[in-house]
Amino acid sequence: MKVFYKALFGMLALGATSVGPVMAQDLPGKGKTVVPAQEANNPPELFQGYVVELGLKDLGYTIGDPITSSIQAAQISVANGDATFYAAYWDPLQTALLEKAGMDKVEIIGNLIPNSIQGYMIDKKTAEAEHIKTIEQFRDPKIAKLFDTEGSGKATLYGCDPGWGCERVIEHHLDAYGLRDTVEHKQGSYFAIIADAVKRIQSGKPTLYYTYTPLWLSAILVPNKDVVWLTVEKTELPDAEKGKATTVEGIGNLGFTVNTQRIVANKAFLEQNPAARKFMELITMSVDDVNAENLKMHRGEDSDQDVRRHAEDWKAAHKAQWDEWIKESIAAK
Repeated sequence: MKVFYKALFGMLALGATSVGPVMAQDLPGKGKTVVPAQEANNPPELFQGYVVELGLKDLGYTIGDPITSSIQAAQISVANGDATFYAAYWDPLQTALLEKAGMDKVEIIGNLIPNSIQGYMIDKKTAEAEHIKTIEQFRDPKIAKLFDTEGSGKATLYGCDPGWGCERVIEHHLDAYGLRDTVEHKQGSYFAIIADAVKRIQSGKPTLYYTYTPLWLSAILVPNKDVVWLTVEKTELPDAEKGKATTVEGIGNLGFTVNTQRIVANKAFLEQNPAARKFMELITMSVDDVNAENLKMHRGEDSDQDVRRHAEDWKAAHKAQWDEWIKESIAAK
C-alpha cells in the first residue's frame, strides 16, 4: 500500500511541475499558428516582438515565419490576415499610416511600451555656448550655419527614416516653425545617417538630430551629459496628432507626441482567440529594459539568435509577473 501511494503522489507531483495548472493539450492556442509582421529597417524592434511571441507560445500557439516589410506594408498584412500581429505600433504617431492599412480589420491593443518619447537633440557643448534651448532658434541663420555639414549654409538635421511616421512631423515643423530657409532635413536609413551624427558629437562638432526612446542611442549620447533635448515654444502637429500630449516631465514640450508602443492585431483573430487577446492586453515592458537590450544589440549581440536569447532572459527576469499574465490569459478562454 505504501508503494502505491508513493507512486501516486509521484505522478501527481510530476503533473504539477511539468504541465502546470493546464494540461498541454488544453492550451488555448494548440493547433493554431500565428504569423508576426516585422519592420525591415528597424532591428531594435525585433526584441519586443520576440517577447510577445514567447507569450503566445506559452499559450500553445505555433509561431509561423514572419512577414518582413515596411511599417505600412506590415500593418496592411495584419489587416489582410496574412500576418496576425505587429508589435511595434507607435500610438498616436503612426495613426495616419494605420488608417490607410484598414482600421476596420485591425485592433490596436495593450500598452506594450508606455512613455516612448521623441524629439530633437543637439550636442550639449554648443547648446551651452550659444544658449540654444528651442528648435525655433534655428530660424536664426547664424545659429543654423553652425550645424551645417553639407556646405549649404543651412543646419543639417539628421532626420527620420521615410515611412516611419516621424518624417511627417518633421516636415510639418519645418513649415510651422518657419525653418525651411535655415534647416535641411537629411533622410535615409536612420541607423546609417545617425552613425555620422554620433561621430560628429564625439569629436566636438555642433550636431542637430532627431531621435526617440527606447533606443540604444541614449546610452551612447547621454541626455544632459553629451546632448540636450530641444523644446518648442508652441505645439504644432499634423492633423492626425493634434491635441495629443507633447510635454514630458523634467524636459518640457518636445513638440512631438508622447507615444505608447502597442500591438496591432487582426481583429478576426482576436475575436476568435480571447486568450491571445488577453495576453496582448496585459504584457508591458519598461523603456529602460528595452534600452538595455538595444544597447546589447548595438554592441554586437545583434544576431537573430542573440535577440531571441535576450527575449528569453527578459521573460526569466519577470517570471512572477509573466506567470500571472499567462494564467489570466488561459482563464480568459
